Amino acid sequence: MASYDSSRPGIEPLVKNNLNFAYISSSAIALLMVAASVAGILYQSEIYPTDELVQSFLANDVVTLVLGVPILLGSMFLAGRGVLLGLLFWPGALFFAVYNYITYVFAMLLSWWYLVYLLLLALSLYTMIALVASINASSVKGLLTGNVPERLAGGILIALSLLFLAVTVSGMVMGVSGDSTYQVTELALNVSDFLVIPCWLIGGVLLWRRRPLGYVGGTGLLFQGCMMFVGLLIVMVLSPLLTGDQFGLSDYLQIIVYSLIAFVPFGLFVRGVIRGQSEITGVLTE
Repeated sequence: MASYDSSRPGIEPLVKNNLNFAYISSSAIALLMVAASVAGILYQSEIYPTDELVQSFLANDVVTLVLGVPILLGSMFLAGRGVLLGLLFWPGALFFAVYNYITYVFAMLLSWWYLVYLLLLALSLYTMIALVASINASSVKGLLTGNVPERLAGGILIALSLLFLAVTVSGMVMGVSGDSTYQVTELALNVSDFLVIPCWLIGGVLLWRRRPLGYVGGTGLLFQGCMMFVGLLIVMVLSPLLTGDQFGLSDYLQIIVYSLIAFVPFGLFVRGVIRGQSEITGVLTE
């Protein structure tokens, strides 16, 4: 059972429950992510039978291998070594997988691989919720209060959620109106955005109000958001090279702006988490 010993009075264990399930489940998720992505790259004609699916998911499979899997395994490794940042990044890495596979579930045709994507989505969501529930939010707040920019980070999460909500609603309205250029994968991406936006909004509000859960969720949400933007930038570069799709310069610049907005509070938050842990004496142990 993970615990946190500290010389500061009032600091409770950072982890309330045994994390064995989270480690086993996250390891299984990482293996499935690798298998699904490698299969998508090697057997793209079988798994992605339409040009639309190839253009939407082939580059994303590469990003999953070079970004999605490493951030999940890296977070687990750091958490196991007693690094608070790793423990707080871990739910964000799982949320990255949730966001990713929502799109697959809503866009892919029924097949055996569809069941793999559905399993990845369900397992990532369940593990993320179980992991957050295992973290002692009050203790995390005790470490981070005064070290992280709660109002700045919370405000930016709220602003990004409202901005994405406006973009998503307009995209879904376009799809419902029957625009002939609107693809199923675009609708799936909008559904994915629509389902995760409330998490950004709620996490931002909780962090703004300095609620204990906001400190836990805020770190993970900022991490997930930044990694999502990085992944989108990589996809937009790789897609023209792998599929011959057109490179959208204006969209690329827009994502860069979004990422810069998100990375500012994320960097300050990371610095604050490191400072918060350095102020006490103790390590996470299994």
